Amino acid sequence: MAGVSALLMLGCIGAMHLVAAAGLTYPVPVYWWTLACGAGITTVFVLIRSGASRRFADPSLTLFQIVYAIACNAAAYVIAGPARGIAPPILAVIMMFGVFGLTPRQMVGVALYGLVAFGAAGAVVQWWHPAWLSPDSQPPALSAAYLVMIAVVLASSTFLTTRVHSARARLRSQQRELAAAVEQIRELAVRDELTGLPNRRYMLEMMRLEHARAQRSRQPLLLAQLDLDHFKAVNDTHGHAAGDVALQSFAQTVHGCVRASDLLARWGGEEFLLLMANTHPADGTRLLERVRATVAATPVALPGGMQLSLTVSVGLAELAHGESTAALLQRADAALYGAKRLGRNRVLLAH
Repeated sequence: MAGVSALLMLGCIGAMHLVAAAGLTYPVPVYWWTLACGAGITTVFVLIRSGASRRFADPSLTLFQIVYAIACNAAAYVIAGPARGIAPPILAVIMMFGVFGLTPRQMVGVALYGLVAFGAAGAVVQWWHPAWLSPDSQPPALSAAYLVMIAVVLASSTFLTTRVHSARARLRSQQRELAAAVEQIRELAVRDELTGLPNRRYMLEMMRLEHARAQRSRQPLLLAQLDLDHFKAVNDTHGHAAGDVALQSFAQTVHGCVRASDLLARWGGEEFLLLMANTHPADGTRLLERVRATVAATPVALPGGMQLSLTVSVGLAELAHGESTAALLQRADAALYGAKRLGRNRVLLAH
């Protein structure tokens, strides 16, 4: 903004010197006015370029530039003689900077300041009017017309600022709502709505990534398939709502047993997958035994005060060199059904 405001000020200085060159006003007041304008431009430029303005609440010095420009504009109104009609259009341009750079409260203050500044300028032109300042005398009706136009510019700029500020607030609110909706959609795409765990799609992608990493680094990778025992009987006996509660409780229990580096996901129905990177089979087996024992020892509180006991069967497989994720999953699944054949509520490592 500083560059644009500087160009605007230079344009105004050029216009005032044209007025003086045309003999419409005295050149000496214009020279002093030019020095004042140049001092303001230089001060703003030095503060911004040096970085000193960063210490201020308004690093771009927008409010200062507008206030100073209004003061210079009011002074130009006094010394411009019969050409002072150029002041209101320039004031409108100055106020447009405030529309996009100031808050509504700041703009109200600027508008009141502008009314006072131009009221004082009008009083100087109309009643004091020293001969050395400007060569003309202005009819009261013309002075009143100028001041009415200035008041219209200030009021309309303040109104526009309020509307722009409201539109920006609505836009920010809509952007936040859109970001929240996008995040919710993303979560729904990768998370199971019932348990809050990652879903099948996310697990497949992570299996692909961990598989590639394990093959490159030759680090062990374990995949466990967990299945709740006799879960169909839970649904048949207690209803699907109770089954949902059981799945949620199971997911929370298992998630509390595994490590931060492990990935637990709902695979489908009552089946879950646990992916354990950089883990040897003995360590993975101990962890899963702890999961199995914790699940068996944690009753599920059902609606109505009833409690339900769950057990889980687990099949565990270690990734072999050159083995695909599909083959790894197939071996974990075979180990799971081997555990069920052996009586359920146990962990079986695939060979």
